[in-house]
Amino acid sequence: MQKGRGRTSRMRRRKLFRSSESRGVNESYKSEFIELKKWLKDRKFEDTKLMPACFPGTGRGLMSKTSLKEGQVIISLPESCLLTTDTVLGSYLGVYITRWKPPPSPLLALCTFLVSERHVGDQSPWKPYLEILPKAYTCPVCLELEVVNLLPRPLKAKAEEQRARVQEFFTSSRDFFSSLQPLFTDAVDNVFSYSALLWAWCTVNTRAVYLRHRQRECLSAEPDTYALAPYLDLLNHSPNVQVKAAFNEETRCYEIQAASNYRKYEEVFICYGPHDNQRLLLEYGFVSTHNPHACVYVSADILVKYLPSEDKQMKKKISILKDHGFIENLTFGWDGPSWRLLTALKLLCLEAKELLPK
Repeated sequence: MQKGRGRTSRMRRRKLFRSSESRGVNESYKSEFIELKKWLKDRKFEDTKLMPACFPGTGRGLMSKTSLKEGQVIISLPESCLLTTDTVLGSYLGVYITRWKPPPSPLLALCTFLVSERHVGDQSPWKPYLEILPKAYTCPVCLELEVVNLLPRPLKAKAEEQRARVQEFFTSSRDFFSSLQPLFTDAVDNVFSYSALLWAWCTVNTRAVYLRHRQRECLSAEPDTYALAPYLDLLNHSPNVQVKAAFNEETRCYEIQAASNYRKYEEVFICYGPHDNQRLLLEYGFVSTHNPHACVYVSADILVKYLPSEDKQMKKKISILKDHGFIENLTFGWDGPSWRLLTALKLLCLEAKELLPK
C-alpha cells in the first residue's frame, strides 16, 4: 500500500483538519498588538501565557501559548493598567468634574475621558489601548431602525428602551460637555457628538469589568463599579466555562483564574454571566451558539391570542399581572416554560369565580 493511503493516515489527517478549523491564527505580530504589549510592559505587565489570535466563529480573542491548569492565574493585570474613575479624576478632566453641579455620574466621567482621548489621537497616552478597541459596535442601540424593526417584539421593545436611555444620557450631558470647551480648539459639539458618546457608552457597557470604588462627593451616587481592563478584555465569552475574576487587594492586580484546563493553542474564554441570547445581543452585540441559557420570550399579547376570546375577565387578569410584575420576562427555555410564564398562564386560565376575593 502506498505510504499515507491507509486508515491510520486518513484518521490523522481528519484530526489535523478538525484541529486547524478550531485553532486560532496568531496576531501578536500585528503593529497594534506590538504597541499594546510595549505600553503594558511600561505599566509593569508582561503576559507569558496568552497571545492575541483570530478564531473562526468568535473572531479576535486570546490563545494559550502553553497548556493551562485549573486554578492557575492566567492574567494578573496591574492596577496601573486599569482605566477607572480614578484615572479620569487624576487627569485634566478632574478639575472640571469636581466643580460641576450636579455631580456627573461615574459612567459619564469614563465616557467623557474615552471621547476626549480618542479625539486627541496620537497625543493620548492611552492610544495603544484605544487603537485595539472596536471602531463600531453591533448592539441594537447602534443598529439602523429598519434592522431593529426586524427583531422579535420583546427584544425590539428592549432595544427601543435602550436607545431612548442613551439618547437621554447624551441630551442631559450636553451642558457638562460645553463646560469643557477650554480644553479643545474644536467646538465641543463636534468633539462630543452623539455618535462619539454612543461609541464610548458601548465601550464601557460591553468591555468593563466589575470593580467597586469608594463613593466620592464629586461623582453622583450611582454605583462606581466600572473598570476598563486593556488586553484582558480581549477574552471572549463562552457560557460553558467558569472562571474566577476579581481584584486582588494584596497584589493590586485584577486577576483571572482558570476554572478548567486548556490545551496549548486553544482559545481561552471567560463567562460574562448566565445570560440568554436576548441579553447577550442587547448588552454585548452578539449571540452564543449552543447557549444552555437560551430561551424564547413570550409577550402578553401572544398569550392572550391563544386563550378563549370570550373571557370577559381578560382585561382584569392582565391588570393583575401588570400590578405584580408578571407581564414581562416570560420565557420558554430548554427545560420548558419558566416559573413566571407558568404563573401567568395559570392566572389567565382561572375561571371568573376563582378571581373573586373570598
